[in-house]
Parts: sequence; C-alpha cells; structure tokens
Amino acid sequence: MAVSSEARAGQRKLRALVVEDESNIRELVALHLGHEGFAVLTVANGDDALRLVGTERFDLVVLDLMLPKVDGLAVCRAIRRQPPNADVPILMLTARREESDKVLGLESGADDYLTKPFGVRELVARARALVRRPRAGGGAGVPAPSIVAGPIRLEPSRRQAYLGDRLLDLTPHEFDVLLLLASQPGVVFTRDVLLERVWSADTHVTGRSVDTLIKRLRQKIEQDTSDPGLILTVWGTGYKFTDV
Repeated sequence: MAVSSEARAGQRKLRALVVEDESNIRELVALHLGHEGFAVLTVANGDDALRLVGTERFDLVVLDLMLPKVDGLAVCRAIRRQPPNADVPILMLTARREESDKVLGLESGADDYLTKPFGVRELVARARALVRRPRAGGGAGVPAPSIVAGPIRLEPSRRQAYLGDRLLDLTPHEFDVLLLLASQPGVVFTRDVLLERVWSADTHVTGRSVDTLIKRLRQKIEQDTSDPGLILTVWGTGYKFTDV
C-alpha cells in the first residue's frame, strides 16, 4: 500500500522530517519520500532539528547519526524525552557499519537503522513499515480493551502503557513488545518470533536488537533490572512476561 493512500485515508499528508548534513543525500531522501506522499521538511543540523521537533508533530523522522552542532544520538534522545514527537518513528542513517554503533542508535530510541550507501527502495520500504504502526491517540473504530498484567496496564487504542498510575515513555517498538508479552503472560516468545511479530518484514534486524530493546524496557518497568520480575529471560530461547 502506498503511503500516499494512507495519508489520504487520514485526510492529511504524512509529515516527514529529514535531518541530514550531506545535501545530496538530504535531497535524495526528500525527493523519494515526497513521491510516496509525504510532506517533507529538511534540515542540515541537530539544532534546527530540535527546534522543529519541539513545536511541530511529524509522522516520521529520518535522522543522520553524524550531524554538526548536535549529533544524531543526542537529537534522538531529546525527541524521546518530550512531546509532541516522543512516539514518532525514527529511522537513523549512518555511514558506520559496526554492530556496536547500530546498538547505540537503537538504545538511544531509534526504531530502525540504515547504513550508507543505501538503496532508495529499501529506504522507502522501511519508511512505509514504520508509519504503518498507529501512534498514541491515533486510529478509529471500536477501542481495543485494556490489558492488565500485574502492575502493567496497556491501552492499545491509545498506544499508552502505565506502571501503576505512571504513564510510561515508550518507543513504538517498546510498546509493541510489551503489548505482545503482557497480553500472553507465561508464554515464551523466541527472538525470531518477536522479530517477526514486532518488526516488519521490510526491516533487517537481529536477535541482538531484541535483547537491546528488552534491556531498555526493563529499565523503564522493573524495580531491579539485575533481577527482573516482569519480563523474564528464558535462557537459550527468548523472553516471557511473568505469570500473573
């Protein structure tokens, strides 16, 4: 399904912010996202990006890792800390290919990672996959029922999760993993199943990405991350939410 069709269904164009200091890449990304129906804004440094994301709401952020003034990791962390874009899908771009750099980007709150040079078809496919996920407050129709698992309460229709009465600040992938695990307490999900169910087939991630995301989730919901009581590791297999 073309992104432009989804935009028309929502009675507005999807808005993308492209943050990239290399003008040729910035223009290329903007051009092809524009062909997909996005209304695209572009900036060349982290300072300008932070000014925009603090005041305007976007449906996608394409963010270069190496930026002048404020680097991509700092921009990513700042986006995740405050509205109106705390839940926006972030696709990070970088020339670095080391796994440690990819993990660092994901730990900072990015939802997907694309290394340069990349093909525009892959870029578009990943953008489509990211914007398919509903965001907090979005969606229509009959609201999905709340899910309660121990101290965790999830509101799928609102894309919100609570620990007790405290609203959790989760990325789209973090919410999806928590929803999947908490909705089936005691059921063991392998890393491969989590990759298949949560990450779109258009993206290329590994079991390490799952481990990184689980680590981030535990930091947000566990009293003691060294001895987790909610999301449990099943050694050699995957993860499960504790029986409640």
